[in-house]
Amino acid sequence: MTTSSSPHRIVIAGCGSMARTWAAYALERPHAEIVGLVDLYETSARSFAGHFGLAVPIFADLDEAITATGANLVFDVTIPESHKQIASTAIARGCSIFSEKPMAASYEDAKELAALAEKSGARYAIMQNRRFLPKARALKDFIATEAIGPIGAIHADFFLGPHFGGFRDLMEHPLILDMAIHTFDQARQISGANPVSVYCHEFNPPGSWYQGHAAAICIFEMSDGSVFSYRGSWCAEGFATSWQADWRILGAKGTVRWDGENDPVCEMVDESQRSAFMRPVKRVDVPVAWQGREGHLGCLDDMFDSLEAGRPSETEYFDNILSLSMVFGAIQSSKSGQKVMLA
Repeated sequence: MTTSSSPHRIVIAGCGSMARTWAAYALERPHAEIVGLVDLYETSARSFAGHFGLAVPIFADLDEAITATGANLVFDVTIPESHKQIASTAIARGCSIFSEKPMAASYEDAKELAALAEKSGARYAIMQNRRFLPKARALKDFIATEAIGPIGAIHADFFLGPHFGGFRDLMEHPLILDMAIHTFDQARQISGANPVSVYCHEFNPPGSWYQGHAAAICIFEMSDGSVFSYRGSWCAEGFATSWQADWRILGAKGTVRWDGENDPVCEMVDESQRSAFMRPVKRVDVPVAWQGREGHLGCLDDMFDSLEAGRPSETEYFDNILSLSMVFGAIQSSKSGQKVMLA
């Protein structure tokens, strides 16, 4: 067994395009070292190694790679169907895991992995890059002040028409399964509440270039008594929203809006004015103060910082599985035509 002198001895599982972002980060992270690559296709791994000038061994089996390199951290950047095998192997070998989303290809697999991680005490974090956007975090922090009072409803609209081609065009649930977890997870982040139930109606609009359901309307009951509604389409031509969706949060004393790109804005009841049929409102600034890095880099910063501090990351498995339950609960509801209670 080879032992690196770095505290973070990393094996990267999966050498596709997304893994390049993770590898570039690891190469710049203090006290981190890439010690091995794992991929079923040796040519892909060799090309990956050559791109970064890595002189590390290449394996087809993760267990063998951990044994040979003395790795203690696994980057799982494989396809979703491989996440259960990769994570369970890493946990069994005492490694920490940083994984691409989704946590697993099914909710049942995710629950099994969560149980394994809980029993072993492994650090297991999942990439949710949209949590690390300054304006989203500003919205979360502002709502937490209760400036607009208790939250009654959160609404998110997501309308885009990307022509990906490839596997997404053939998926049964392309919008919900491949994309909606970002918006669902942001709803939890912004509100600080967790899902209780969901009713979802999926459909495929006229003109859609997807084989499966490219549009959906979801209603989630949340743990704080609020309702989160999601309206989305991946075959909407014209008046596109941002990839972060278009948000409206309604409180007892006002409303906050965020278009996903510009600073959030708030209008709340102006108590200094005389009441009327339509109560007068005033504009209130939503300060954007977060100085961390954005997107994938911000999430990786938190993953490593939490590992070094001995604390859970913001996207640790026991939190992330709640967002994943929203995805698979919505699909179950769509198939059954019934409201689904979420664990």
